Amino acid sequence: MRTLSRLLLAAVAFALAGQAAAQANFPTRPVTLTVGFAPGGGTDTAARIVGKKLTENIGQAVIVENKAGAGGNIAAQHAATAQPDGYVIHLSSVGPLTVAPHMSKGLPYDPKKDLAPLTLGMRFSNVFVIHPTVPAKTLAEFVALAKAKPGTINYASSGVGGAAHLAGELFKQMAGIDMVHVPYKGGGPAMADMLGGRVNMYPAVPSTSKPHIDGGKIIAIGTTGDKRTAIMPDVPTVAEQGYPGFEATNWYAFVTSSKVPKEIQQFWTRELVKALKDPEVIAALEKQGLEPEPGTPEELAKLIDTETAKWGKVVREAKMTVN
Repeated sequence: MRTLSRLLLAAVAFALAGQAAAQANFPTRPVTLTVGFAPGGGTDTAARIVGKKLTENIGQAVIVENKAGAGGNIAAQHAATAQPDGYVIHLSSVGPLTVAPHMSKGLPYDPKKDLAPLTLGMRFSNVFVIHPTVPAKTLAEFVALAKAKPGTINYASSGVGGAAHLAGELFKQMAGIDMVHVPYKGGGPAMADMLGGRVNMYPAVPSTSKPHIDGGKIIAIGTTGDKRTAIMPDVPTVAEQGYPGFEATNWYAFVTSSKVPKEIQQFWTRELVKALKDPEVIAALEKQGLEPEPGTPEELAKLIDTETAKWGKVVREAKMTVN
């Protein structure tokens, strides 16, 4: 009996040693960095900038994979249920991590239980843009138009429950206007229809909208943060223009399956923070209007809790649901 026990203990020790060795050599093959939106949007741009630096640093290819749909929830679910070996990490956002639980009772993943926070990636303001065919040039004129024609003005978003949707609904509540929400599968498709005049307003990512603003194809009427954004210092915030307290900051965060071994989670936190602090990455992100803000998993978890409470109230008051 004692011999059997010793053999079992030796087998367990051998298995644990093998697992530790495998984790110490991690990664030994390409890694997938998933994004919940179509190519061309802010999340996709950020993922490719960080993914390139990760590839250089870890010696394995980091491949960005777009899994668009359901406001980013499809990609979040994929990350939550992927093989928990650490070879799938996910750049998520405010919608899938804090809003989705309020909007869908049948959500197939639990952000708090199924996803492990690695680090906050970046935080930034969106910018309200309108098409030149809209008979308004300022936020005040746009509000007056919406009040004069309730239910006829629409606004685009990169997906149901995403940052643009939240900004639009919060503004509807504070301005007392009725706008129709038009969701897309990412910022790229939303901007395409914005440029084509098929939507009236869009709370867009500054990086993707600035070239079109500078070219006169769309008009910026306000930014959504508590202070002006460095990439558009001449555009006043929504709060400055008669809506004190309005703030709808967008943010992206890196997560992985909560079942991934802690040692590998810690590896990714270290490597992601290192990449986000790299001068080349900082310059590339800031050029896109994205402000890197790496931190600890605990800080990200706290942010998720705070934003979950804030946006839950907006979701309830706006009666936002997944259609």
